[in-house]
Amino acid sequence: MPDIPFGFSLPGAQPPDPSDPQQMQQFMAQLQQMFAGADSGPVNWDLARQVAASQLQAAGDPAVTIVERNQIEESLRLADLWLDPASALPSGINTATAWNRNEWIYNTLEVWKKLCDPIAGRMVGAMSDLVPEEARAQLGPMQSMVATLGGALFGGQLGQALGQLAAEVLSAGDIGLPLGKAGTAALIPANIRAYGEGLEVPEDQVRLYVALREAAHQRLFQHVPWLRAHVLNAVETYANGITVNREAIEEAMSRVDPSDPESMQAMALEGIFTPEDTPQQKASLARLETALALIEGWVVQVVDSAAGDRLPSVVALGEAFRRRRAAGGPAEQTFAALVGLELRPRRLREAVALWAAVAEERGIAGRDALWGHPDLLPTDDDFANPEAFARQSLDWDISELENLDKKDED
Repeated sequence: MPDIPFGFSLPGAQPPDPSDPQQMQQFMAQLQQMFAGADSGPVNWDLARQVAASQLQAAGDPAVTIVERNQIEESLRLADLWLDPASALPSGINTATAWNRNEWIYNTLEVWKKLCDPIAGRMVGAMSDLVPEEARAQLGPMQSMVATLGGALFGGQLGQALGQLAAEVLSAGDIGLPLGKAGTAALIPANIRAYGEGLEVPEDQVRLYVALREAAHQRLFQHVPWLRAHVLNAVETYANGITVNREAIEEAMSRVDPSDPESMQAMALEGIFTPEDTPQQKASLARLETALALIEGWVVQVVDSAAGDRLPSVVALGEAFRRRRAAGGPAEQTFAALVGLELRPRRLREAVALWAAVAEERGIAGRDALWGHPDLLPTDDDFANPEAFARQSLDWDISELENLDKKDED
């Protein structure tokens, strides 16, 4: 598929020849159409969806067969049965389904908007600020074209990233964020099959292990009412401390020659967003990493306990998934490249050991009771000595929990 400017591919678009007036006229008409259809926000999400769909069409997006759908539904049903004795939280699955790659994008896009719009807005603002003040009055209504261009740039590259991510994620909750609709457990059979080929593990065991992880995520996010907002707010708070490198934007834009559309291919967003090196931002990052580690650690500990001797390859699968998450996987690459945000649970092994220690000391019900309120959860400091944390007295009475709730409201 031919490329057009701004670093993305648009279905049906042809790269224009600057010496051909007719081609340039058609190209400008395509740009005008793209700008006219742009979203009102800082990201052109219509373009992002189109680019992601185009990328998946080129890479392949196998339709979910009836057999695969039945296998997914059966795996999720069995996973929930296995999890019952391993978790005090009941099933969180209202709908069990299988998605193709495009369906994953469609069903997770609203959360991506919440995560990416604030950062994209700062990039678009920085691009507008690059226009000299004396020139803004002369530009008049055309000044909005700068913002539209920024939204198109971000939307195009975000679409590419989501297309790549959609080809790798295994389920709705694969990256640890509540991306899908609450209560909907979804697996992507094409990606599970591709991932399993590199593990030398039977496909049905890989599928069941992914189903166990997905079902565990659903239990956690469905029955811990505050957790979804807590995680997304932690991401947003950290993102608010990410700054825009205006010199990087200016340098990238200086390489663009309006008479040479191909020069705009060099306009990449990597390196434009950087975290602020402040105590507040470091504390924000620590809170985010702790939240992600606690969620992933709980899922790993519960899933491994539930699988036990039932799943022959559970040890190999558990280690493979821990390496995949600890390395960051596709999620880290997507966020780090686009918005300077890593979603890697850096202290995953410590978190697993902590939850195991709590379960050993207090039982399954005592372990899962810690999700009753965010102030009950282990802190980053507790990772160093899980046994000491497990032995702490956490016999909160109702009045103390009410005081915690009032503190949150204040």
